[in-house]
Amino acid sequence: MGNLCSQSNGAKMATPAEKLADALEVLHALQNKGIVTIHTSDISTVYRQRLIKNGFLKEVLKGWYIPSSPEEMPGDSTSWYANYWEFCGRYIGEKYGDGYILSADYSLQLHSGNQTVPAQLLIRAPDASNFKTDLPFHTSLFHMRGELPAAELREKRNGIMVYTLPASLLFCSQSIFTQSPTDARAALALIGDSSEVLTILLNGGHTTIAGRLAGAFRNIGRDRIANDLLKAMKAAGYDIRETDPFETKIDVDLSFKERSPYANRIRLIWNTMRDAVIAVFPKAPGIPKDKKAYLKAVEEVYVTDAYHSLSIERYRVTPELIEKVRSGRWNSEANKEDHGQKDAMAARGYWQAFQVVKESIRKILEGANAGTIADEEHQDWYRELFGPSVTAGILKAGDLAGYRTNQVYIGGSKHVPLNVTALRDAMPLLFELLANEPEASVRAVLGHFVFVNIHPYMDGNGRMGRFMMNVMLSSGGYPWTVIPVERRAEYMSCLETASVTGDITPFAKFIAELVQLGMNGEPAATLTNIK
Repeated sequence: MGNLCSQSNGAKMATPAEKLADALEVLHALQNKGIVTIHTSDISTVYRQRLIKNGFLKEVLKGWYIPSSPEEMPGDSTSWYANYWEFCGRYIGEKYGDGYILSADYSLQLHSGNQTVPAQLLIRAPDASNFKTDLPFHTSLFHMRGELPAAELREKRNGIMVYTLPASLLFCSQSIFTQSPTDARAALALIGDSSEVLTILLNGGHTTIAGRLAGAFRNIGRDRIANDLLKAMKAAGYDIRETDPFETKIDVDLSFKERSPYANRIRLIWNTMRDAVIAVFPKAPGIPKDKKAYLKAVEEVYVTDAYHSLSIERYRVTPELIEKVRSGRWNSEANKEDHGQKDAMAARGYWQAFQVVKESIRKILEGANAGTIADEEHQDWYRELFGPSVTAGILKAGDLAGYRTNQVYIGGSKHVPLNVTALRDAMPLLFELLANEPEASVRAVLGHFVFVNIHPYMDGNGRMGRFMMNVMLSSGGYPWTVIPVERRAEYMSCLETASVTGDITPFAKFIAELVQLGMNGEPAATLTNIK
């Protein structure tokens, strides 16, 4: 009798792994619908608690969660910065609907292609009451009570209500032009003709702003728009005084035909940063007469400067992960054997890539243009870097196809790399700038910085960036330079400063110091581990 009862009521109990897999399937379905930020109303308490316990969800505010990685250590900001803009878009939208707007300054920042996470995001809404919402890692939202601009001056961008591009240029603070000149110039370059801003200027009688914009457009070489603004305002009876809101002039040819800001951002960054690099770098020795000796020195320095990759893929639940969890093969703690295999394949790939990079250097020493060689051969470096991982089955063959096809994020960084569409425009421009740059020091420092800033691959961007740096150093006769793992924190901090604030000097000094050590015959590092 008891046996019969156990059969009739004895449906197999789900294992903990199967229960977690069920919860992951729900999270996967939400993400497929475009729901990145999770509210308690989106998922049952049971599933939510399982995901939190196993590290797949992280609480931001009471009732609000973002996806995270079980491998993410306490205090790691990666998942927060990776999900910041999506979280703000949904959280603010749930609170105010479309009855709010981002400040004109932050609207302009987004239009200019700058998605750096701000310390405090300012929003204005008629229903706000001048209060602050504290968010993780010393970020916050400030809700300011205020009227909304006319509907035609608002739009939704990246899920957030912002001023339109023309309106953001009109209503941004004057300090934007001095404190964030790259953002301002990149936004100005997106304006097609004067009519885009004239309607707002004329309807509002904005004489001071018209004079400022005329000066701003003239600063970036758009005299026609500047003159049109002045003529139209004066024809309407307004007395206009043109003023240049920027502190400096620029000597760079911007493109005014593109509706994407990213190429012009890179041109502006390069133009702004190159003098700072030259100012701190030792003079280039020049192409060595004894090219064999130089290449031998390159061979001898191969100990390693391969760090863990800077690239972190956005945390998403995949069907493969769900099945691995369901079968019991998933473990949130690192699998030592698996990591050992990955380390071995990374070591082999680094060695293979080093050989083709050395061949690229040989061509440069023989007179080839460094930017052209890097353009033609960097994909070869990448394929060698990850070829062994494909052979071992760790990566798919398609991973060697070329540039990434998904968004990536950099661990712990407020900087958001370019989207997939933008990087297709940015990479050819990077190699054009490298090919035309006369200073080897600039090619090395900015070649490395801009490359990792774009982050064109799903993985390996740091190693590729350091290969790029050393190939460009060779074009000036500088020695191959290793970045010591002991100074990794300083290295990363300098890159973060350049990406977030636009100040390249700390990074340029950091590289220059290491290069000078090499020129003095002193090794910058003696590394023995390949990571």
